[in-house]
Amino acid sequence: MITISLCMIVKNEENTIARCLDSVKDIVDEIIIVDTGSTDKTKEIVSQYANRIFDFQWIDDFAAARNFAFKNAKMDYIFWLDADDILMKDDCKKLSKLKETLDTTIDSVTMHYNLNIDENGNVITSLRRNRLVKRENNFQWYGPVHEYLEVWGNILNSEVAVTHCSMHHDSDRNLLIYEKRIKQGEQFSPRDLFYYANELFEHDRLEDAIKYYKQFLATDNGWIEDYISACGRLSDCYSALDDYENELYFILKSFKYDSPRAEFCCRLGYRFLHNNHSYQALFWYKLATELEKPSDKLGMINHSCWTWLPHLQLCVCYSQIGNHALAYEHNEIARKYLPDHPSILHNKQYLESIL
Repeated sequence: MITISLCMIVKNEENTIARCLDSVKDIVDEIIIVDTGSTDKTKEIVSQYANRIFDFQWIDDFAAARNFAFKNAKMDYIFWLDADDILMKDDCKKLSKLKETLDTTIDSVTMHYNLNIDENGNVITSLRRNRLVKRENNFQWYGPVHEYLEVWGNILNSEVAVTHCSMHHDSDRNLLIYEKRIKQGEQFSPRDLFYYANELFEHDRLEDAIKYYKQFLATDNGWIEDYISACGRLSDCYSALDDYENELYFILKSFKYDSPRAEFCCRLGYRFLHNNHSYQALFWYKLATELEKPSDKLGMINHSCWTWLPHLQLCVCYSQIGNHALAYEHNEIARKYLPDHPSILHNKQYLESIL
């Protein structure tokens, strides 16, 4: 059985940190907390859990803080979480089993990261992250903001999931760090361009976001999943600006980087359906239902596009062209995923009255 160090960096997390640590305290073998300047009760709370607590002077560099935490780990493997992450009961069981059975030739273990969950417990969006890494490999974090852990070697894609339970944070923090770096004349990497564009997008600065997403795409030297995500964000920007030609252009541009993803098929379906082109919309929604959901990619997955959403939209498409039997069939498929969805229940009642 391997041993595990949990390494975390925290600041003013009194509302979430106990929930996080309670979910994993019985699995990990040591808890290392690096505090970057808390002024609330965070350190008082973590003292009830942590083996060691360190103070780290904040220098606008998340990677530096995480590397400091990793440097102080002593167990075989290092596991990292943020304060608003938790492990659900089933995932605690999976992690415990993984701890007992992990082949020590494994250098890194990826886990699902569930970013959003609906009221029924269904995962809305998720991605994969390298979460458990062999300490002796001395893997390093890179990037002051939206940092990433660079790993290599023998990587295992596990079915353990970490669930993000979002709480309020300083929404301007990352944006201000990026803009400080720009003022200092720093040359942004492709990754920096992408994540700075994301910050601009989330602050509704759409024209600025478009500029930096395009700069990122022009580098031709980034991660494929980020290119695909940038195409999605650009199509969102142009849709918000009522520029439907450019919206369509960047949806289609995503196909340059990989075979069509269900998310982009649904985008195309929506655009055609919105323009009352039911047959074209039908084609793209039908294609979305036929694709195989990627299980080993680290990029973002919108699970609705791979499950119920295209079937619900196919119900609309088939209803518009008068094929109520197929409309009902696809509505029933959607109902298997979301049995209490009001639109699905409305469709069921309406179509049964016709059939």
